[in-house]
Amino acid sequence: MKAKPTLSVGLIGYQFMGKAHSNAWRQAPRFFDLPAEVRMKTICGRNRPAVKKAAAKFGWENAQTDWRRVMDDRKIDIVDICTPNDSHSEIAIAAANAGKAILCEKPLARNVAEAEKMARAAKQARVVNMVCHNYRRIPAIALARQMIERGELGEVFHFRARYAQDWIVDPKFPLVWRLQSNVAGSGALGDIFSHIVDLARYLIGEFKEVCAITETFVKQRPLEKNRRAKGKVTVDDAVTMIGRFRNGALASLEATRFAPGRKNSITLEINGSAGSVFFDLEEMNRLKFFDRRDPQDRQGFRDILVTEPTHPYMGEWWPPGHIIGYEHTFVHTIADFVKAVVDGKSVQPTFEDGLKNQRVLDSVARSARSRSWSTL
Repeated sequence: MKAKPTLSVGLIGYQFMGKAHSNAWRQAPRFFDLPAEVRMKTICGRNRPAVKKAAAKFGWENAQTDWRRVMDDRKIDIVDICTPNDSHSEIAIAAANAGKAILCEKPLARNVAEAEKMARAAKQARVVNMVCHNYRRIPAIALARQMIERGELGEVFHFRARYAQDWIVDPKFPLVWRLQSNVAGSGALGDIFSHIVDLARYLIGEFKEVCAITETFVKQRPLEKNRRAKGKVTVDDAVTMIGRFRNGALASLEATRFAPGRKNSITLEINGSAGSVFFDLEEMNRLKFFDRRDPQDRQGFRDILVTEPTHPYMGEWWPPGHIIGYEHTFVHTIADFVKAVVDGKSVQPTFEDGLKNQRVLDSVARSARSRSWSTL
């Protein structure tokens, strides 16, 4: 039996997303029959004691404080980028030039110009690339896509989505990097709205035009290192958008980090001529489906428990009825990415998808500034 090749990984970033990705790199080979072995070679971060602690805790062989050393390491095949948004472009372009496959956290970049450079570099270097929009790989979402493709909803009329959090409602919350445009690029727009834009494109198709408003509710916040001083918040706190897809379906999307009680809530509903589907991330193993073709006295939303081995990804996990969680979406992402690297073919969402997403985000921001419709 032919031995599997080994892919060595360098992860840049060790905090929230670094933790999620580390777990996924460790778990994916244990549950999915991957065409390659995975070696968790190096994790990188600027704080030496913290990154060394992360390496020991998450199972990485080495800790590094300069991401350029990861690029110089010829034994590393994959670079996984989990850093703040302002460094995505520089790191990804360096990885492409070094001939390494690239997985990058969303949003791909701070703006269209950076995203274009990243997509161009990956294409020119012919390296496998992917943006980590993990919510595409929730089994219920993947099932909804299959149902739409099979025509079970008929002609799609509406896509509605809301992503709501509450972690910055308190005006005393400090001015972290996600609230500074020079680092983050945008606020709720790039942080969480980008996810539902990606889901819209994944499930329905490309946007044609958008019209949006944004708001920054707290204009100044305490500085992280000196709570008595304040700095200006330079990103949006919330965004609301209506729009139209190229196929004629209408869109209604909202993202806010000012929804008390909503910790990480995503809801979406798709209405078509033959039926509807509804999804709620807080019940992520379930998909609700209304079928107009049911007999009149049987009509109503049915509750599909998406845990059968025939459902997307679920055959690699537990017996039916044994639910999975947030961390599994990253495992699914890594599993698909490893297969793509071995095949030498990028897997969606690619950097080109990330660029298309960024064009939607920029159109939303432009519409909000001009208070007018923006065409893509």
